[in-house]
Amino acid sequence: MPNAGDRRNEVLSGCLDELGWNPKTFARKLNRVFGVGTVAESAPYHWRDAGAVPRSSLPAMAAYVLSQELGRVISVEQLWQGRAAESPMLIAADASLGHAWNVQGLGHIVEDWVLGGLLDRRRFLALSGSGLLAAVSHYLDGTAGRGTFGPRIADDGRADPLVAQVEQNLPLLQLLDDANGGARHLPYVGAQFRSVGLLLHEGAHSDTATMRLIRALAEIGQLAGWMAFDSADHGLAQRYFVTALRAAHQVNDRALCAHILADMSFQAATRGHPADAIALGEAAHRASEGGSTGVRASVLSRLAHAYATAGRGVDFERTSGLARELIERRSDADTEPRWMYYLTPNHLDCQAGYSLIGLGRSVLRDGGRSAGRGLVRRGEALLETGAYGVETGDPSQRRALFEGAWLALGYSASGELERACDIAGTAASRLATVRSPRSTALLRQLSVELRRKRRNPHVATLLPQLEEQLAKTTGPVAGPPDTVGA
Repeated sequence: MPNAGDRRNEVLSGCLDELGWNPKTFARKLNRVFGVGTVAESAPYHWRDAGAVPRSSLPAMAAYVLSQELGRVISVEQLWQGRAAESPMLIAADASLGHAWNVQGLGHIVEDWVLGGLLDRRRFLALSGSGLLAAVSHYLDGTAGRGTFGPRIADDGRADPLVAQVEQNLPLLQLLDDANGGARHLPYVGAQFRSVGLLLHEGAHSDTATMRLIRALAEIGQLAGWMAFDSADHGLAQRYFVTALRAAHQVNDRALCAHILADMSFQAATRGHPADAIALGEAAHRASEGGSTGVRASVLSRLAHAYATAGRGVDFERTSGLARELIERRSDADTEPRWMYYLTPNHLDCQAGYSLIGLGRSVLRDGGRSAGRGLVRRGEALLETGAYGVETGDPSQRRALFEGAWLALGYSASGELERACDIAGTAASRLATVRSPRSTALLRQLSVELRRKRRNPHVATLLPQLEEQLAKTTGPVAGPPDTVGA
């Protein structure tokens, strides 16, 4: 019989050694990328030491995570020595998106969405680095040219009640995310996106109606991408964002293009890819030039967040200050896109607040005690003015949960545990109505930090309640996740 050394998966062992991971760390990374409960923390030990081959889609998931972390392709064949098959349901987020940047290319992409339908069982794997930038490179470098439809195409006078109904529904869809988080209503918004796609796929519309439908597709796609991002389904979010960017480009809506690129920057920062976040954020800034005050301020705030994630404090301060100056100079005469309804001076303050807390926590981890505490305190002061304490009937519940989680992390880092626990308790109470895995991940990180401080009476009271609420929402809190990005 072969001994244990003969069965050991040396390829997997070598990859883990190169990353400095043990099998438990690998399991936690898989659960972070694909969702809590994807794999037991003990399973990768059997894969490495006994040569066991995991079930179902896990061979492809493992190869994907290792490839992303190592910066080179680790194939399923290589990792499992031909004993595991590729998963046809796991594909890259940019699959079938490589068509020409014209209306015909957009039509092919829309067809894929329509044919996928509500029973689309594909799992889209998020891109990073050159792969992510390649998905939007033709827009970024200008080779996409101009879109097919001009921004002021003449109205042909034909009333179209169906198109009007689609447009009237857009503001109501956005309210769903504000009140309940991305995960609760993403399937419904996705169905609306496919419905508009079906109308475009069927064709036979006037140029005006087609332009209006493409613009609606872009707006719903941006919203669906944001909701998928809030749901921590990052590959699906990127697929929505890229489709929405291509649709906005076809109607030459530069403001919406800038907004989508800024969302992609924010997603990359949250995923811990600061170089991607900066590249996309700077591209969004270029696209926003000449646009409305609110759009430029919003884009700058996302770019500032990217700089904070990268630890570039000077660039963060400069860019965040520019965003604030713009929004303070905005007058009632400025015309803003309807989807920019959410942007207020306080919204920018709070974005700067959690960026500062994230930056400060990073500086603290690197040993900069005085500077780190100063950054965290500044972030706390800004977030204290935000939505974390709004009543349960307020429509900004998702924002309240997210900002409350960040504020609690700030006070935890400052050592003000009573305040941290008080705010965390309020944030956790929103989990009953808000489904936002992006926000929940922050509370999970807090719960892990508080375990090390459980002798504190405030922590001892809160922690069992917090972990119980998190378990109901996302499964048991198994251990420390990767540090959440700024």
